[in-house]
Amino acid sequence: MKQRTITREASVTGKGLHTGDPVTLTLKPAPAGAGLTFRRTDLAGSPEIKPRVAQVTDLVRNTTIQEGHTKINLVEHVLSALSGCGIDNAIIELNASEPPIMDGSAKPFVDLILSAEPIEQDAERAAFTLEEPVSVTKGNSSIIALPYDGLKITCTSADDRGIHTQHLTLEIDPDTYITQIAASRTFTIYEDIEELLKLGKIKGGSLDCAVVIKGDKIISKDPLRFKDEFVRHKILDIIGDITLLGQPLKAHIVATRPGHAINADFTRALAEKAAGKAKKPRKARPKGLLPNETSLDIRRILDTIPHRYPFVMVDRIIEFIGDEALVAVKNVTFNEPYFTGHFPDNPVMPGVLQLEAMAQAAGIIMLRRGQAGKIAFFMSADKVKFRRPVRPGDQLIINAKIVKVRGEKMAQAECTCSVDGQVVSGAELMFAIMDEGEG
Repeated sequence: MKQRTITREASVTGKGLHTGDPVTLTLKPAPAGAGLTFRRTDLAGSPEIKPRVAQVTDLVRNTTIQEGHTKINLVEHVLSALSGCGIDNAIIELNASEPPIMDGSAKPFVDLILSAEPIEQDAERAAFTLEEPVSVTKGNSSIIALPYDGLKITCTSADDRGIHTQHLTLEIDPDTYITQIAASRTFTIYEDIEELLKLGKIKGGSLDCAVVIKGDKIISKDPLRFKDEFVRHKILDIIGDITLLGQPLKAHIVATRPGHAINADFTRALAEKAAGKAKKPRKARPKGLLPNETSLDIRRILDTIPHRYPFVMVDRIIEFIGDEALVAVKNVTFNEPYFTGHFPDNPVMPGVLQLEAMAQAAGIIMLRRGQAGKIAFFMSADKVKFRRPVRPGDQLIINAKIVKVRGEKMAQAECTCSVDGQVVSGAELMFAIMDEGEG
């Protein structure tokens, strides 16, 4: 099956359920393999978030994701609509902190997607096919997923009094989603409304966007759209929340009294399974750097040191100078994760990370000196000086030189970082050489 996006951009305007703020949501096409991306155009730099379960921060009557200072509330309805309609790649632009609640269902977003004309792309869609059962339990709620060639959801919705118990099983595909799921509206228990208001929630709530259950009565501006509308909306939320897995899922999901909290636990369990399935045996690192290697690209650097994103602070070794020194490069881009908080309006590379870059460069020198299967641990820093700020767009030139070695366990290095020929920082570093797994 091919990946899909939309042909052109389309917008809808409304207000947020929890904030009550006006908001415009715009869907835009994205290339194959790009996935779904939220973009906050009301914030400086229009920061983006690729929705994943690891970013979930708030699960009280919605699913909220956050990366750094960028937060988006109530992502489940728009994600459900995109997933339900089979859209793999799209940009979701917002000029506020949450999508509009509209009528409390996903139908307005489905209508928006259809107006933007879904289109197939050249790349194949890669789904996560569950190969063994996954189950989570939270209080009197549970979700079990079983291997299945497709996506099927069996759901039981019930309140504590058992008055509005509903049960439904559906095969999920775009046609079923559009006709049987999308129009089902969010609902709440009347007695919960006051507590939600105290929590700062549902400031934009009304009977225009929700169904209220009071005892055995149903309060709604319009008649129920399905006799079992509540369980259908629970299925809508499940589809939205499992979209945070980051790839389509093939499984039979059996859910009893689901909610956003257990949906998130379930999606985390799926993500762990998916990560384990994707993990391949690691290639053995070469036994030390080769004497004829006069430079290293990032692949060979990763073969040499144990660091990984976001803590690899050396992009390239330009040259080795004998066995005692090297010149390395660290490209400082605005995409560095620490710039989100250091500082939002005045991004500056932390000095401690410049020290780390120097330590990693010096460690590579020692590992080149016949220390195969070893790790260089940064121990101390002396004569540290920071002469001027390092900002996005700068290229750090790291000069590192081993000046003293104590046996095979300790080494001292002199290092500097320069930008445009000017030294921006420097230090004398001490580190220890240990076996992998030692320390």
